[in-house]
Amino acid sequence: MKKKVWLLAIGLTAVVLAPSCKPKGAQSAISGDAASKVYVAPGDHDEFYNIVSGGFNGQMSVVGLPSGRVLKILPVFSVNPENGWGYSEESKPMLNTSHGFVPWDDLHHIAISTTNAEHDARWAFGNANNTPRIARVDLTTFKTVEIIEIPNSAGNHSSPFITQNTEYVVAGTRFSVPVGDKSDVSIDSYKENFKGYISFIGVEPKTGEMNLSFQIEAPPFNFDLARAGKNKSHGWFFFSTYNTEMAHTLLEVNASQKDKDFIMAINWKKAEEYVKAGKGTKKKANYVHNKWHEETHTATSTMKEDVLVLDPTILKDIVYFIPCPKSPHGTDTDPTGEYIVGSGKLAAVIPVFSFTKMLAAIEKKDFEGDINGMPVLKYESVLHGEVVKPGLGPLHTEFDGKGFAYTSMFVSSEIVKWNIETLEVVDRVPTYYSVGHLSIPGGPTGKPHGKYMVAYNKITKDRYLPTGPELVHSAQLYDISGEKMQLLLDFPTIGEPHYAESFPASLIKDRQVKFYPIEKNMHPYVLKGIKDARVERKGNQIHVYMTSIRSNFRPDNIEGVNVGDEVYFHVTNLEQDWDVPHGFAIKGANTAELLIMPGETATLKWVPDRVGVFPFYCTDFCSALHQEMQGYLRVSPKGVNMPLKFSTGDVE
Repeated sequence: MKKKVWLLAIGLTAVVLAPSCKPKGAQSAISGDAASKVYVAPGDHDEFYNIVSGGFNGQMSVVGLPSGRVLKILPVFSVNPENGWGYSEESKPMLNTSHGFVPWDDLHHIAISTTNAEHDARWAFGNANNTPRIARVDLTTFKTVEIIEIPNSAGNHSSPFITQNTEYVVAGTRFSVPVGDKSDVSIDSYKENFKGYISFIGVEPKTGEMNLSFQIEAPPFNFDLARAGKNKSHGWFFFSTYNTEMAHTLLEVNASQKDKDFIMAINWKKAEEYVKAGKGTKKKANYVHNKWHEETHTATSTMKEDVLVLDPTILKDIVYFIPCPKSPHGTDTDPTGEYIVGSGKLAAVIPVFSFTKMLAAIEKKDFEGDINGMPVLKYESVLHGEVVKPGLGPLHTEFDGKGFAYTSMFVSSEIVKWNIETLEVVDRVPTYYSVGHLSIPGGPTGKPHGKYMVAYNKITKDRYLPTGPELVHSAQLYDISGEKMQLLLDFPTIGEPHYAESFPASLIKDRQVKFYPIEKNMHPYVLKGIKDARVERKGNQIHVYMTSIRSNFRPDNIEGVNVGDEVYFHVTNLEQDWDVPHGFAIKGANTAELLIMPGETATLKWVPDRVGVFPFYCTDFCSALHQEMQGYLRVSPKGVNMPLKFSTGDVE
């Protein structure tokens, strides 16, 4: 046994070290016409929006394709001083959790909303891995408008995945954990007391508002990437699982013992029927639901206290297991919904399963065993076939809508193109280096746009100018419109990009919110005009009702504030024009600035800790007189009875 463990450890070490190897042909892969294919002339727009997860920076980036230009950094789960996200009094509740205020998380995956299995691009969903949450971003404002925490979960890597009409956003737990009354147990009791949970979060069709509809209890496996069935397999969900050994230490070895793990197939339509029939059990679970209210430009945070749980060991026809080699990372469904692709990180083949055969096997009870009474289907009975010798370290697969699949190979640093029906490899291209996810515009939907493919690489090595111990993260754009894949462009990315989805810019570019009508602003501290600018004291609180407009603040001179007072700057941007935000910052503030959109109101809290005169100013260049957009606030010693005094704009 020791020999087996050491051999496996050596093999896994080789997998880790392999990315430093440089593929052949790295300098000659780009052909002469590549630059013309990615060139977007000044004043022209990119063809696709590419929404990219930021990994450990907790944000998303908005990238244009084919140019690779970063258009926006979109804060989601991490505070962002650029625009005051998580620092303004209005946005702070968005980062509340049952653990309190959490200013950072790990955003691995995104999903774009769909209708009839095609992108409608109303919303983007993102996952928080560390403190499990799902966020929803409104793609008319590119603002995070909702975050819901996921109870009974740990390591929310396995999300967010959506059904074909965005009925649900679905999440699986990466780390199975003990929950409820049995949460304080020995780690050695893993097999007996730990459980996994699959969460189905309902999405209201018109507003997008999320609510945790139900959870399905699962064995204590680790759940990885998933896809919903689509078209003919609509109503099903397919999760990759690993650590079916149910190990709890040195998983590098102990969770890699079996030749096959599983794809877990969930009949969520049947689960819905059980929910409607009252078959679920309400269980206590504290989790937080945060919402942004656009009419008040303010977030609220609500604590929830229970969740509906379905037990598939009792409701026996909602969960089935498909054997899949080995340590699968990705599970993907083709545009028709007939084929289910498993990608075992340590497998030498890519198994492709047939949904039709799966239904037939279930009907015939063609099982090879069970897990806690949940059936395990026979591998051969469900298999469409295997892609043989595709490469080393298959991870993720997407589709071009022309009958071909594309799979990323982490260890051999390449992308392999293969025929879905014949399973024949028809092309392969190197990536630089160690590709993780890949993304084709529309690739996970029923209607891919088979023009471009982007590889999101883990290692760059010699691709860019060096920047100390950590090198820039990288994406590479390929042309997949012809028979052969062609590398067009390298472009750096923020954070560690994991997954991305792209959709035609035409879906949303003409639906962008340009400003917020001031007459519709229902913020409790809004000012509808400069005549209402004022300063008020309420005990030790000072409320500054302030307007900003090119190029002044009103009030701009304030006295009567004492050390230790809580000063709230409620700033309303009176502009009613596109792309005229105003910033606000004051010397000594230990939070960040505000960045207030036209017609919006935002609040900065500041507690002065010393005597003096403190300048404040606009941080966002707004006009030729931007430098003149400033003011002063005087702070007197604590206990000094200095009356409030403020100026709203005298001409000297």
